[in-house]
This record gives sequence, structure tokens and C-alpha cells, in this order.
Amino acid sequence: MGLDELTADVEAAYGDLGEEVSIELDAETRNELAMLTAAYGPESTDELLRRAVHALFRSAVDTGDLDFNLRSDYDIVYDEYLSGMTYDEMAGGNDFPQPDQNDDRRYQF
Repeated sequence: MGLDELTADVEAAYGDLGEEVSIELDAETRNELAMLTAAYGPESTDELLRRAVHALFRSAVDTGDLDFNLRSDYDIVYDEYLSGMTYDEMAGGNDFPQPDQNDDRRYQF
């Protein structure tokens, strides 16, 4: 897999999500969400859930966990996804070392 496959998977997942996501909460998650709602007092729990996704994403990026999983599944990292090209493509591909180049002259004076 690679950059094209990851891009296709992200676009497909984005389309599948739509504007709203409905989830079932277990008792622990419900208790934690209730505590956060009481502490932060948002207009709705939707705001807390959006913040939770942002916090998880930021944590995954900062710790390298996202890169680890992307490298395992797609053989690229998040920076490559953002730039739209792999590190090899950024560096000019496999241009170096140049094969079939005669370097015998390098040592002649």
C-alpha cells in the first residue's frame, strides 16, 4: 500500500462519516463524559466529543503512534500524506547513487 491507497481510504471514510456520528456508550465512557460535561459545561456533549477526537489525533501525531500505524499499513508517514508525496519522491526518487556511472576519473589529477 502507499500514498494513493491511504488517500482513497481517508476520502472513503470521510464520505462514510457524513455530518453526524451515532455511537453507543458503555458505562465507563458515559461516566467520564458526564464528568467532563459537568466540569466544562458545554452547550452539548457533541462539543466534548469533537474535542476528544482532536485531542486523540494530536496525541497520536505527537507521540508518533499515527506514523507507526500508517507506516505499518501504508508504508508512509503523516508528513508524506500531508505533502502528497513520499520522502523518496521529495528527494528526487532513486536518482542517487546514479547507476552505471563511471567514477574512475574522480581520482585522476
